[in-house]
Amino acid sequence: MLRPKPPPARTAAYDDPRRTAPPISRSPAPRRTPARRRSWGGTLTDLHAFIAGLPKAELHVHHVGSASPRIVSELAARHPDSKVPSDPEALVDYFTFTDFAHFIDVYLSVVDLIRTPEDVRLLTYEVARDMARQQIRYAELTITPFSSTRRGIDEGAFMDAIEDARIAAEADFGTILRWCFDIPGEAGLESAEETVRLATTDKLRPEGLVSFGLGGPEIGVPRPQFKPYFDRAIAAGLHSVPHAGETTGPETVWDALTDLRAERIGHGTSSARDPRLLAHLAEHRIPLEVCPTSNIATRAVRTLDEHPLKEFVRAGVVVTVNSDDPPMFGTDLNNEYAVAARLLDLDERGLAALAKNAVEVSFLDGPGKAALAAEIDTYTAGWLAP
Repeated sequence: MLRPKPPPARTAAYDDPRRTAPPISRSPAPRRTPARRRSWGGTLTDLHAFIAGLPKAELHVHHVGSASPRIVSELAARHPDSKVPSDPEALVDYFTFTDFAHFIDVYLSVVDLIRTPEDVRLLTYEVARDMARQQIRYAELTITPFSSTRRGIDEGAFMDAIEDARIAAEADFGTILRWCFDIPGEAGLESAEETVRLATTDKLRPEGLVSFGLGGPEIGVPRPQFKPYFDRAIAAGLHSVPHAGETTGPETVWDALTDLRAERIGHGTSSARDPRLLAHLAEHRIPLEVCPTSNIATRAVRTLDEHPLKEFVRAGVVVTVNSDDPPMFGTDLNNEYAVAARLLDLDERGLAALAKNAVEVSFLDGPGKAALAAEIDTYTAGWLAP
């Protein structure tokens, strides 16, 4: 069980308390070795190897935000009029953010590289390839269709592209993808209307769609105004998973719970400032989708040692660990598990429990959950066997 800018540092060890963002992992395929270490205070390399092979689910990760430098470079080369550099090395500097507003500007510049259904298909399939390398068996990928349809991509062609990539990725990599369609809050109610229409129209709604979200800036974008659109999505059978409490206070999380009927909260970082809210989340088992490195990169939290993840776990809140926009933040899901291991002082069993949290609160079907949970147990038992 779980126990209780200057540019991001890219060379400090994961267990360095001064660290602000972990580097991209290059871990090889999993190695199962005898269990001679049991805690973060043990051998760092061994825990990294365990994490690298651990089967995982990811519940808070963005479609465009998952485009690796390799993918972004290919898209930028296709569209040389973009301000996004096509040199992967130059992207390291390009993806260094001064604050959340700057991050949104950079994010939207990458969105502008997605101009054709072929771009959509390439992005989606290649993101799944990168996930498979991390042993991610299941992912709920947050997609913002409004960003593509308003740029002229035919809505039917967009849906066909993501579905074709989803089916191919599962066949080729064994990674199951599901979609969360989210409203880009900065685009206002027009985007909300378009997003819910795309999500609920029978002839358009993709088979892989399971949930409905709200992203973008929180400051100046009140959650309650989106209630009618979430009501329509929920009535159509979609789960509610809005972002809230990332760059605003706990009142935004309350709004997401009350007005948007949130089943999970994206980030929820400021929830730690409201004991009543923490008690409510724990009592009703409403999970927080925690993204530690993202919170540092966007300056929502100053340092990892100040991150409220420990407080959430101490309060009994269900947490999952996620990568958000991994290449943009110089991370991946394996690295986020390494960060959680240090913050929570987790051993292999604790990391496995964290992985099973994500499976339990995912929107994967019952047999799929059982199979993935069993795979995590089998992997962990094999790793720990003498």
